[in-house]
Amino acid sequence: MSLTDQINQDIKDAMRAKDKEKLGALRDIKAKLLNEATSGKGDVDEAKENQIIIKLHKQRMDSYNVYVEQGREDLAETEMFEAKIIENYMPKMMDEAEIRTLVIEAIAKSGASGPQDMGKVMGPLSAKLAGKADGKLISTIVKEELNK
Repeated sequence: MSLTDQINQDIKDAMRAKDKEKLGALRDIKAKLLNEATSGKGDVDEAKENQIIIKLHKQRMDSYNVYVEQGREDLAETEMFEAKIIENYMPKMMDEAEIRTLVIEAIAKSGASGPQDMGKVMGPLSAKLAGKADGKLISTIVKEELNK
């Protein structure tokens, strides 16, 4: 079952259960997927779906942090609820140890010798780990390994 089919089924279930909050979050996901599908940029494959889901989750978490900083707990609570709904559809992310292993391999392949060679390592890794790991975490690990 594709992600879109799963979301459609969950929308139906939320409608039957009269769960308005969950329904709103699911409809937002569906809208973003439909926008991408009708944008004329080609088919929406699994990798693209994963990118959209990750982006939506990141947006919710950023909004949550802003609301907490500003003391708006009511809005922060809504963003966190939606982020938890979105997490159910996120791809399994790689852990730090798996990423570090791939970073070390990429450094060896590229022949990078220091921080100035970060671009040589990040380019191939970013493409290889798209949708599987957070770019910020990859960057941090690459910096650590190149500074050794």
